[in-house]
Amino acid sequence: MRIADLELHLVEIPRADGLPHVRSLLVRLTSQRGLHGWGEAWLAWRPGELAARRDMLLAVLAGRSLFDIEELQTLEALGSPPLRAAVEMASWDLIGRATGQPLCRLLGGEYRRQIPLAARLCGRGPDRMARLARPLVDQGFHSLVIAASGQVELDHKLVAAVRQAVGGRIDLRLDAQAAFQPEAARDLSAAIESEQVRFLLDPLATRELYPVAALGRQTVLPLGLWRAIRGPADVLALVRSGAAAYVVLDAEQLGGISPARASVAIAAAGGVAALLGGRPSLGIATAAMLHLAAATPPLGDANESAYHQLQDDVLAEPLELVGGMMTVPQGPGLGIEVNRAKIERYAVG
Repeated sequence: MRIADLELHLVEIPRADGLPHVRSLLVRLTSQRGLHGWGEAWLAWRPGELAARRDMLLAVLAGRSLFDIEELQTLEALGSPPLRAAVEMASWDLIGRATGQPLCRLLGGEYRRQIPLAARLCGRGPDRMARLARPLVDQGFHSLVIAASGQVELDHKLVAAVRQAVGGRIDLRLDAQAAFQPEAARDLSAAIESEQVRFLLDPLATRELYPVAALGRQTVLPLGLWRAIRGPADVLALVRSGAAAYVVLDAEQLGGISPARASVAIAAAGGVAALLGGRPSLGIATAAMLHLAAATPPLGDANESAYHQLQDDVLAEPLELVGGMMTVPQGPGLGIEVNRAKIERYAVG
């Protein structure tokens, strides 16, 4: 089964609570048999570029076997990790449709049917953060990610306000968003140690691992890394350096599902807890995340998703979210169908 055609679509959908709109590039691959598969990623492309980029990519992809997934990682035309991730995702979706199997079964089997999710809190003050947190807990979310402001005193107040609002049984994580210098990161770690924070994510404004490892030796608060992890080699370096107890894996940042699976295996072998995370999705990438978590035993923790914040998505039927858990779609491939009318409605340009 070989690639015969390619479509590219730029789509933007509003989010609730005044958050920035979610903009994605959608990739649709079609096989010589007329089957299709969808992928999604974020790229800073403009609508006027799509036709030329589509022609360039199709010249490289046309005639290639869809089953040569690993070869996609080597193509110069797919040098951008998000683009590579979207094309690989569409390939997996197409393979699943051709074989009549959900993606999770192609990845090794459905280890779990329900995937626990962590919801991100973004706000400008402690009171707003607390107001956002309470409804999410009422909806069944047991894990919340607090987006830091970059100011030690304010971030301490944010964490304290959310903890007071949700009680002691909710898992809280603080994403420092790589905003702090070492001294400020030490002060922040010390300030929030008593607030039962699960881990502090990306505490330092650097991609270097050893400064993070040094910080870890100066605090009892577990650390996590996300933005510095660009491939399995980075996970191996994290394990060797002892920089963090947690790693958040972003398939788009890594370049696809295949490098994400390799990264999980390395983290598990090194005793580092792996979770999935990433930018907001319009539904397609979220479905891929669910299948990856379903087929990968170490990914049993709450993986971050902003899907619940969308006012709409591009799917014919929304993903099922109940009690802070999302159900893995059971259809072939990603298990979802894309609504072409929605793509036209939310098209950019």
